[in-house]
Amino acid sequence: MQRYSINVGFFLLALTLIGAAYAGLLDNYTLTVLMFMGINIIFASSLNLVNGYMGEFSCGHAGFMCVGAYVGALLSLALFGGGKPFGPPLLPPELAVFFFPLVLIAAGLVSALFGLLVALPSFHTRGDYLAIITIAANYIIISVIENIDAIGGPRGLSGMKKNINAMSDFFEAPWMFIWVILVTFVCVIILYRLVTSTCGKGVSAVCQNEVAAEIMGVDTNRVKIMAFMLSSGLAGVSGALYAHVYGYVNAQSFNILKSTEGMVMVYLGGMGSLSGVVMAAVAFTLLVEGLRFAIPALNGVLHDLSLLPASFEVSQVWKWVIIPLILILLMQFRPEGLLGNRELTHVFPRLKKWVSFK
Repeated sequence: MQRYSINVGFFLLALTLIGAAYAGLLDNYTLTVLMFMGINIIFASSLNLVNGYMGEFSCGHAGFMCVGAYVGALLSLALFGGGKPFGPPLLPPELAVFFFPLVLIAAGLVSALFGLLVALPSFHTRGDYLAIITIAANYIIISVIENIDAIGGPRGLSGMKKNINAMSDFFEAPWMFIWVILVTFVCVIILYRLVTSTCGKGVSAVCQNEVAAEIMGVDTNRVKIMAFMLSSGLAGVSGALYAHVYGYVNAQSFNILKSTEGMVMVYLGGMGSLSGVVMAAVAFTLLVEGLRFAIPALNGVLHDLSLLPASFEVSQVWKWVIIPLILILLMQFRPEGLLGNRELTHVFPRLKKWVSFK
């Protein structure tokens, strides 16, 4: 049986999805759900690098996503959108299709710098102390952004959607879907290449025993800086994609609840399992979308059975009861998640006939 490189497999899958979208085989709702799957995959996989492979406990990862969302949105508006808080655009909007990757890269780099600021005080902290540092960083980022009126403050920032629409003036295609799919596959490949490299083995060594890793010659400070910066940088890229998919960004969208979503996906898939986290991100996205329809249906059933007063309805806020409950149940009954620290090819060896991760 012929063995294919994982890069080729990803490329063929991406090409299939993009072709289906371009041919109109996927409606707008399906495209939106798929885009949020991709964003969640990037966000959860980046958190898995720190919480899973390195064994740290970051609880404020959404703060880096927030930084990337605002940096990407502001840069996009400055280059192609114009308007408040900027004047005329620096470049014609039609060029957005060529420069949008630079917007994503810039968002990732700035988020990585914020990750560096968190990594530096983390050298002598682990466990609960690191969790406190990252939660504090999450709140600091949100508070600072909400108090800068020039970028919308608590009202948020909008206008990115017209830049995506301008790409269609160059060539009619589902550009945002294309960018999300391509960037998702690139980020997954980068993470897999990292964790299977020599440097990635150093990350795993820090997880097993930091003192022993230092004795064996691993520069633990360098490894932690690298892991934090890459993790926060990829979270920033997911934030920039999130801002452009919505066309609107608000700092409160990246509060502790968003960080909780990331932890649910990581622990559901299995810490130290990239394929497990990818599957968990897909399942989590479908769960959230399912609750969007299930809760109104539940209201109808309960009202028909006269189990609820006519003036009372189960709110969508209940999903924030269900999501943390999933995390509690995972910690109680399956703390290793779906795959633990294994990959799909370890659980199903026959997959190696079709896909090679080399």
